[in-house]
Amino acid sequence: MRAHLAVFKKKDGSLRTMRFVSLDNLPEDFFTSQTKNPDKKLKLAEGSSLVWDLDKQNFRVFNKNTIIGEIEAFNVESFENSKTTKTN
Repeated sequence: MRAHLAVFKKKDGSLRTMRFVSLDNLPEDFFTSQTKNPDKKLKLAEGSSLVWDLDKQNFRVFNKNTIIGEIEAFNVESFENSKTTKTN
């Protein structure tokens, strides 16, 4: 499964590195199985998207406007194991 690694600036000014999978790369039934109300529409700020955080094992909002550097892509074998294989 294709995943990403990015460093971004949090609201408090500190930096955070997040390994995440975007919703369009998740298995089709994953979102509905992990949410209580999958039909609820989220109102996200421009540049923000909902992603699955591989380390926190939960959904997070990722703000593309606060990225530091480049977003790196890699492959992950499974959600449980989260072993990574870097790709170009």
